[in-house]
Amino acid sequence: MKLRNGLIANAGLAAVLFLGLFANTSRGQNQPGGAYDEKVQLGLAIAPVPLKLTATNQNMVGWGSYLVNAVADCNGCHTASPMVEYASSPYFGQPAIINAATYLGGGQDFGTLGPNSTTHIVSRNLTPDKTGMSGGHTFAEFFQIMRTGVDLDHLHPSCSSTVITNCLPPPFQGTLLQIMPWPVFQNMTVDDLTAIYEYLSAIPCLEGGPGEPPVRCH
Repeated sequence: MKLRNGLIANAGLAAVLFLGLFANTSRGQNQPGGAYDEKVQLGLAIAPVPLKLTATNQNMVGWGSYLVNAVADCNGCHTASPMVEYASSPYFGQPAIINAATYLGGGQDFGTLGPNSTTHIVSRNLTPDKTGMSGGHTFAEFFQIMRTGVDLDHLHPSCSSTVITNCLPPPFQGTLLQIMPWPVFQNMTVDDLTAIYEYLSAIPCLEGGPGEPPVRCH
């Protein structure tokens, strides 16, 4: 109960901070010039899938692609497995071509958390669903996830006397995302997180992923 109250308080604080910061940040209006422009153009160039662009979000999508593809390597975890990450693999002396059929669609199995757990942690599908939102989450929800690590999908609750399947045993907390490095990503700026969300919302939808409905793209 204390952890839950703490998470609610932290989420509330994050929301207040976000609103204050967001009020001073014109979404998609980073100051152009120099290294920023270069990274935007690079991000647009290295995106491995067709992008849904508008005149107002192109800069942020490019910046988000740079962060997702050149800095954080999100696809390294959010693809089905390292064996299908590349359509043409640089590890065999070939040009590095990302496999668009699995790009950020999730499904990589990281195994269990210790000997007392039978629940497998599987990476989530980050592509937008039929609502056009990354992973089906609003930007405010995405911001909360990245800042606090809260699992808004509630896929793996904490084990208890009444919850014994697909749960996480102590000391792991089912309220928090496991494996996913949100403790690092929470240090990103509001602009960084906005750009990442804009990019993830601009890529094609892929079906599948843990906790996803059979048909999520239409």
